Amino acid sequence: MANRGKSLWKLAMASGALLAALSPLAAEAQTPESAPATSQRQAEKPMNVIFVLVDDLRFDAMGFLTPGLKTPNIDFLRKNGSYFPNAVVTSSLCSPSRATILTGQTARNHGVIDNHNSSEEGLIFFPSYMQSAGYRTGFFGKWHMGDDTDAPRPGFDRWVSFKGQGTYYPTDMLSPEQIAQGKRQMLNVDGEHVKRREYITTELTDYALDWLKEDKDNSQPFFLYLSHKAVHSDPEPAPEHEGEYADLNVTLPASAKDTPENNEGKPLWVQNQRNSWHGVDFPYHTDEDFHDYVRRYFETLSSVDDSLGRILRYLHKNDLDKNTMVVFYSDNGYLFGDHGLIDKRNAYEPSVRVPMLVYAPGHVPANETVESVVRNLDLAPTFLDVAGVPEPSQMEGKSFLPLATGKVDDVQWKSDDFVYEYYWEWSFPQTPTTFAIERDRLKYIQYHGVWDLEELYDLDKDPEEMHNLINDPAYLDKKIELRRALYEQLANNDGRHDIPYGERTSEGLVWRKKDGPRAADFPDRWYVEPNLPTKFNGYFPDTEAKLKADEEGKTYVPASRK
Repeated sequence: MANRGKSLWKLAMASGALLAALSPLAAEAQTPESAPATSQRQAEKPMNVIFVLVDDLRFDAMGFLTPGLKTPNIDFLRKNGSYFPNAVVTSSLCSPSRATILTGQTARNHGVIDNHNSSEEGLIFFPSYMQSAGYRTGFFGKWHMGDDTDAPRPGFDRWVSFKGQGTYYPTDMLSPEQIAQGKRQMLNVDGEHVKRREYITTELTDYALDWLKEDKDNSQPFFLYLSHKAVHSDPEPAPEHEGEYADLNVTLPASAKDTPENNEGKPLWVQNQRNSWHGVDFPYHTDEDFHDYVRRYFETLSSVDDSLGRILRYLHKNDLDKNTMVVFYSDNGYLFGDHGLIDKRNAYEPSVRVPMLVYAPGHVPANETVESVVRNLDLAPTFLDVAGVPEPSQMEGKSFLPLATGKVDDVQWKSDDFVYEYYWEWSFPQTPTTFAIERDRLKYIQYHGVWDLEELYDLDKDPEEMHNLINDPAYLDKKIELRRALYEQLANNDGRHDIPYGERTSEGLVWRKKDGPRAADFPDRWYVEPNLPTKFNGYFPDTEAKLKADEEGKTYVPASRK
C-alpha cells in the first residue's frame, strides 16, 4: 500500500504554507463522504495541483529528447522540475488508463476495459476526496469513459467536456448544410450544452484559465485537471502551427521495416498487424506516408505546448507558482512504426511508456531525473498525498511524492512489479488480450486466446525489444518465475482471474490494404482501397443507415455523434 510520507506537506509547512492536520482514514472507508474532515486551517492554504493529461503522447515526443521538435514550455518543466523517464501505464488505452488515473485502481478492478460505454457505477474518483479536504476542483476536456454521455461527473465543481473523442474544430464531422445553419459541435459546461467556438486545445485552456480567475483572492486550494484531446488521431494542428514541421527530417524506428531480422522471434499477430488499421503499412486505412503523419502529430503538439505556457505564465503572474505542483503526463504511449505497429494497446515499450514531468518550485528539485518506475496507478495516491488525504483502502497504487521531493532516491525506492493488462476489443481486433510483467528490467509478455508466441526481453541489454528470449535456456528460471508472478498479480479483488469483455455490435475495423502483405486467408472483402469515405464506418454499431452508407460508399456517423 502507499507510502504515507508527507514530504511535500512538510516542505510546504517549512516555507510558510501551513497545512491542515487530517485524522486517519478508516480502513473500511469506501466513499469520499467518509474521508477525514479538515481541522482548523493554518495561515496558508495547501499546495495547488494542476494535472495536464495529453492523449497518445509518445514518451520521447518532447523537444529535449527529439532533435528538431520545439516544445519550449514542456522543456521548461524539464529544466525546472523532475523528469521521470520510466513512467508507464498499466493499460495502454484511453478509457482504461483514464479510469486508473481517476480511481487508483487497475482495469481488472475498476472494470473500464475498453473505449465503449463501460459502466462507471460504484467508482470513486479521487477529486471527490480533494473536495472533502477543502479543494475546489475543475475538469476540462476529454473524459471518454462512458462515451455516450458528457454529463458532469462526481468530484468536480466545474465541468467542461464532450462526448467520446470530441473533434479538433467546432465544424468537424458536420455537413456544409449544417455549418451554414449555424450548427456546431458542443461542450457540456456544468450540465448545459454550449456551442464550440475555437480550436479544441485553445478553447479548453480558455475555460481552465477562466475558472482559475474566478477565485480572485486565491482563498481556496485548487485541483485543475486539463485533459487534452490532442494529439489523438487524426491529429489536426491549429492554423498557426499548420506546416510548421513540413521540412522536419523524421526517422522511423529501424524495426518499422518488414525484414526477416525484424520479424524474427515476433508473434504472428505482430507480423500480421503491419497491414491493418494499427499497422505502419496501412495506417488508419489510408495511404498517407507515416512520416507525414508524425509531422502533423508534432504540429498538433505545438498547441499543447502553447497551452502549458499560458498556464505557467498565469501561475507566475499571480504568484501561484511557488505553491502549485504541475504534473505533465499522457494517458498512454504511441508507436511510430516500432515492430511495424502504430497507435498503442500492446505491451511494447513505446506503447506503455509515457512522458512525465513534475514541476513545483521550492519543493521538487530542478533539472532532476528520477529513474524509478512510476505508474498511472500511482497518480491518485500522490495527488491525495499532496492534499494531505490518506490513501483510501480501495486504491492499489502508492504515492511517489517522496521520490518527487527527493526525500528518497532511486536506490531507496522499492518499485513494485509493473503489471500490464489489455483486453481484446472486437472493434479493433488486431491486438489480442495482452498481459505483461516487468521485474528488475526483465519483461515477460503473454497473450490470451491466440495461438502464438510468448515474449521475454532483457530491457537493459535490449531496450528496443528486438531479441525474444522466451526459449533461451539461460532465462528458463526467470521465465517460470515471471509467469507465476504475473498470474498471481492479475487476480482481481475477489481473487478471480476473469477476462472481461464487452458486447459486440459490429464487425470492427478489420480491413487490410489489398496490395499490402497478406496474412492467412482473411475475407476478401476486408482488402480495400485506401482513403475510402467509409474507412471508419466499421467502428460504429450496425444499423440500416450504416448499411446504406456502406453500399453508397459514404461516411456514416450515428445521430448521437452528430
